[in-house]
Amino acid sequence: MTNSASASLAVVGAGPAGLAAALTAADRGVRVVLLDSGAQAGGQFYRQPAAALRARRPQALHHSWGTWERLRDRLAAHVAAGRVTHLSDRHVWFVEKEFEGGSGFGVHALLGPGQTGSETVTADAVLLATGGYEKVLPFPGWTLPGVVTAGGAQAMLKGGLVLPGRTVVVAGTGPLLMPVAAGLAAAGADVAAYVESTHPADFVRHTATLAANPAKVAEAAQYAAQLLRHNVPVTVRHTVVAAHGTDRVEAVTVAALDTHGRARPATERRIACDTLAVGHGMLAHTDLAEALGCAIDVTADPFVLTDAEQRTDVHGVWAAGEATGVGGADLALAEGEIAGHSIAARLTGAPPSPADWTTAARTRTRLRGFFAAVSAACTPPAHWAEQVTDDTVVCRCEEVTAAEVREAVEELGATDLRAVKLLTRAGMGWCQGRICAPGVAGTAGCPTGPAKRPFARPVPLGVLAKEPEHP
Repeated sequence: MTNSASASLAVVGAGPAGLAAALTAADRGVRVVLLDSGAQAGGQFYRQPAAALRARRPQALHHSWGTWERLRDRLAAHVAAGRVTHLSDRHVWFVEKEFEGGSGFGVHALLGPGQTGSETVTADAVLLATGGYEKVLPFPGWTLPGVVTAGGAQAMLKGGLVLPGRTVVVAGTGPLLMPVAAGLAAAGADVAAYVESTHPADFVRHTATLAANPAKVAEAAQYAAQLLRHNVPVTVRHTVVAAHGTDRVEAVTVAALDTHGRARPATERRIACDTLAVGHGMLAHTDLAEALGCAIDVTADPFVLTDAEQRTDVHGVWAAGEATGVGGADLALAEGEIAGHSIAARLTGAPPSPADWTTAARTRTRLRGFFAAVSAACTPPAHWAEQVTDDTVVCRCEEVTAAEVREAVEELGATDLRAVKLLTRAGMGWCQGRICAPGVAGTAGCPTGPAKRPFARPVPLGVLAKEPEHP
């Protein structure tokens, strides 16, 4: 282990929230170290192609490119002035309180693509902008090559300038699906179908909230127009019930949903494709916050609880962006700005001035309401687990089938996810349940519950062996 840098503020994550917080704090004189797992700043939303690809028009793959350019230029200026140290290819696996007996924090990160070495950044305060990841629920055939997450398909396009396949079905639910389908179609893919499990009527009860966010409604309309222009067939209140193929996916079967969220008999139809991009919403990355002891809301999908200044209930720890509840780039930028002002005030000893973030706070309130409405409308089909056959693998790492999970519940008496894990090994593999937990819990008919993982990612034993002991 090496101590690579020290700062007043360590920011974990260089997506919209992390960038906004780091830049705002640096504007006010705070010395910042910005750590991110990516080779370049921007996160998933502003993911950039590698320089070696020599992309001529990367802006064609992005929404709000002008915002990204301003963030990029501000970051470059602060790095050049020495106010921000940007550490790329750093995979943070643990944040330690009272590091080496002091009152600050030790931010432990694995190095580079190989992740075999480790370094530690020390800081007086920490901002967690760890983002989110996709929820994908199992169905027969979901482990076939060619079945990817919607965000994965988008990352391939933005970061690698490649299409995931020639003929693509985009399916599931949530606000990510429409821009993914539109982006793939614009890049030359044949989008054979866009299959959404919700229906526009599901948004009727949120009319007032939608009216308060005309820019977001216009953005959705723009994506819808792109789908229309590229002749993408759109099917609502339908779901994928199976993917078919031998060496890779060759077709998917979709079915209509009734008002209770069940696949309606005799409505199934088969769609030929070589790629299925699927997603059922987003989950917040909460591992680092949980290990620090921060309060987590677990009433639905877990997220980090924060106050009006984006402070967690652990002194010296702030959180912003998707980690505090999934809500898109604009909300993440607002929360990051608020956190940056709050952190600067607290570290310099000046009283925090809410007037500094009045506009950002209004944006936060408005967009939190908007995405709460979207989240309420865009839910996976209530009875999706009924379509999961007994031979469907629900935990990929340990190759646990739905039959094994059901046996643990029905025959062995498991009543929660932990008991299912102990009886079947579901969730004991490489991802430690990060990917499979919602699917296993849904198949078992029990709540997901808090994860309580000590580390945010797998860590080589050689790295742990080199960590110094603390009294």
